[in-house]
Amino acid sequence: MSKLVDKLKNLSKSSRLALGFHPAAGESKSPKMLLIAGLSGTDAKEAEVVASGGVDAGLVLNESFKVEGVNQVIDALGDIPLGVFLRDVGAERVAELVSSGCDFVVFDTKVSVAMLSQTEIGKFLVVEPSLDQGLVRAIDSLDIDGVLINRGKESFITVEHVLTCQRFRGLVDKPLVAILPSLATDVELNNLWRAGVDAVVVPPSQPTEALAELRRTIDNLPRRTERRQGKLGVVIPQYAGGMAAEEEEEEEEEDI
Repeated sequence: MSKLVDKLKNLSKSSRLALGFHPAAGESKSPKMLLIAGLSGTDAKEAEVVASGGVDAGLVLNESFKVEGVNQVIDALGDIPLGVFLRDVGAERVAELVSSGCDFVVFDTKVSVAMLSQTEIGKFLVVEPSLDQGLVRAIDSLDIDGVLINRGKESFITVEHVLTCQRFRGLVDKPLVAILPSLATDVELNNLWRAGVDAVVVPPSQPTEALAELRRTIDNLPRRTERRQGKLGVVIPQYAGGMAAEEEEEEEEEDI
């Protein structure tokens, strides 16, 4: 089991437990949102900085890397899971990553469908915000562990980006990860959280202090029970018989 996937499942579990009569102490230990640090490459020193920032995972954003470098980053991160972006997702390449201890991979819709049959590593699909609604709905039928929404061209989080996250949350029942264009403020994180985002990926080359501050901001988000439900509301149909009965009752009241 991928460590990141396991953390996302625990995140979802803590959200459901919060709706019941369970001790609040157990809930407080669960994060409100996961923090994933972007890495510019397979630099062990950069990974050491990330490891001290209280992050939940690391993600190599540069697709040009060697497995030997991945090994070094994994050693530097310790217990923190590492993932990589992939375009070449042949069976041999994935097997090398699994053997190295890589926890999860991120790929787009243009990769071979054979990637979906991989079971020894976490699988996340990165999609563009403009993806057709019909294709968004179909994502749930794929054997993947989560969805990454790519960031826009702006250097900050826009209202459109928050609305896009809300749209995906309403159509997809898998963990949702947002790639951020910059470090987010508490207001921006709160809006993403309320839009249904389960984890965020921050840009590379962030100092330890900045990551630690972002961690504290996430920890101070409201309880998960206070978050708006991302799924679209269910409209209960009114049947003709029920409507007729209501009309008869109204007529009787008028006669009286």
